[in-house]
Amino acid sequence: MIRVVADTNIYISALMFGGLPGTLVDLGLSQLVHLVASPALLDELDEKLRLKFRVAAGDAAAIRRHLERAIDLVAPNLTIAAVPDDPDDNRILECAVAGRADVIVSGDRHLLRLGSYEGIPILTARQFLEMAGLA
Repeated sequence: MIRVVADTNIYISALMFGGLPGTLVDLGLSQLVHLVASPALLDELDEKLRLKFRVAAGDAAAIRRHLERAIDLVAPNLTIAAVPDDPDDNRILECAVAGRADVIVSGDRHLLRLGSYEGIPILTARQFLEMAGLA
């Protein structure tokens, strides 16, 4: 089964707007793809939900618990500095390498500009779903 690291912006888009990111997350929740995440990524998701989108702390915690039951949670033990313009994006790369991901799915221009990292392609949700024959 394909192992996918979804960027925080994919989870936010899925939760707030649905669309193709929602389709990707639904595939992960249905165990049709393996979603891989790290505590740092879940912390960022929690923070953005609460602070930027004003999601109640209890609701953000419930979302996190739900995701933790469906994903492969990895704890990266490496530090990557491949994205100097947005150092937080390096957490995505660290998770992907530590979690032996097959693909990174993101809407972030800094990551998409890389194209791939250590042989792991970085795709938009549309590109991923088209590649997988699901869009």
